[in-house]
Amino acid sequence: MAENDQTASTTPFDGHTHEAIIDRARRPHSATFTRFMTEQWGRRPIQQLRIASIEYTAGRRGRIADRFPGEYLVFPAGTLKTRSNDLSYPFRPHSAFAYFTGLGEDHEPNGVLVIAPDGATLFLQPPADNTTTDFYTSPAYGEYWVGPRPTLDDFSQATGIDTQPIANLSRFLDDALAAGGSVRVIREADSVITTLIDSIRRRHHLTSTPESDAELLAAADEARFIKDPTEVSEISKAVRATYHGISRALAHLGDAIDCPYGERVLEGEFAAVARSEGNGMPGAIFAAGEHTPILHWMRNSGEVHDGDLLLIDTGVESHALYAADISRTVPVNGTFTPLQRRVYEAVLDAQQQAFETIGPGHKYYEIHDTCMRVIATYLHDWGILPCSVEEALSPEGQQHRRWLACGVGHHLGLDVHDCSHARTEEYWGREFTDGMVLTIEPGLYFRADDLMVPPEFRGIGVRIEDDVLVTKHGAEWLSDYIPRTPDAVEQWVRESRGI
Repeated sequence: MAENDQTASTTPFDGHTHEAIIDRARRPHSATFTRFMTEQWGRRPIQQLRIASIEYTAGRRGRIADRFPGEYLVFPAGTLKTRSNDLSYPFRPHSAFAYFTGLGEDHEPNGVLVIAPDGATLFLQPPADNTTTDFYTSPAYGEYWVGPRPTLDDFSQATGIDTQPIANLSRFLDDALAAGGSVRVIREADSVITTLIDSIRRRHHLTSTPESDAELLAAADEARFIKDPTEVSEISKAVRATYHGISRALAHLGDAIDCPYGERVLEGEFAAVARSEGNGMPGAIFAAGEHTPILHWMRNSGEVHDGDLLLIDTGVESHALYAADISRTVPVNGTFTPLQRRVYEAVLDAQQQAFETIGPGHKYYEIHDTCMRVIATYLHDWGILPCSVEEALSPEGQQHRRWLACGVGHHLGLDVHDCSHARTEEYWGREFTDGMVLTIEPGLYFRADDLMVPPEFRGIGVRIEDDVLVTKHGAEWLSDYIPRTPDAVEQWVRESRGI
């Protein structure tokens, strides 16, 4: 990776003084060099923008504007985030920005969408092509460094939104609020833009609170409860790619067995598919053996051994930024032990019964209640639950949650845990509606150091997660082709490994 120009060390070497070293390391600024760097370049390649949801984005913007009539709504894309020193993480725009613009992949650092009472405007950094000195001096935007970027006109044509340079944003909002408007911003997206908005508010003596901005964030998340056909299609693509990625990882189980960092061997195989068939993966759990009961084991630094269970919880993010979220727990050697199978079947039963609660007249919280009752009943029947099922399910009890402390599902979309800023009553109490996409992911987690369970259960963790589309008539598994029953999972492992 090319290194950004930096001040050199002040320690002399090669017989040179530190002043000479610094001078040599500095970027040249002479008029001659500028002319030399900006002349005689060939034709600039054109980067095509693909907006999968273009026929729906204007309607999305109109509906959120109706929630806040007469106000200016500010949706920053966010900034490049430093990983270390002068290296940044790959850019991924804030989900609200992506939803209302349709811009996926890595578009567009430091961009800002403003939805105004009379329409929308997109503010972006203009491309730094070879007609500018930033072409070769800006590692963040210069096309010498990052390659060609779409022009503002390209963005405008692709999104259907009037597009202006980001430098115009402050004056635009100043003029709007001077005329008596009010403004809300997604505060978490970009601290620089949030600070700008707060200063403009003070300048115009506007009273605002973080709560008013939080209302915009909640409304933006609630707008995403119902997925349109392009969103369902994108999630389905992500599910298919996730299946391909898990299959590839299983095919390399033999390479991972008894290998240091064997879990990462499998993660790497999955990641190759995630990058080639999608935008990447938001996260990945590859947990073997005693790591399977650890809910968020994301180090993936353990070994994989014959006879282990392997818990995989991951998903590909599509190019348009829509996520899949699939969990499978598989026997590394292709055969569940009797106890492993018994735990697996209990979790599968909870998932299936929860799936059957989805339909007209039912509410989201019923998924949770159903899974918890099924799991508590199995724990009671196995002699693990130290009380009755009803006592455990009571608000004062909840003893079963020792072995299922996490949630058992969530909305899915632009975020893996989509719509998470929605109001609690809207998230939990909303009736199932045609177009919702959610996951069902019950589990049982018996940690290796849990002295409350019989020794044979210790170190067993099972999670099964699938993605579900709500329809007018009930529900549809989006991941129904991914092996799920114990027999099918065993066959999947054996065929993948060739054993």
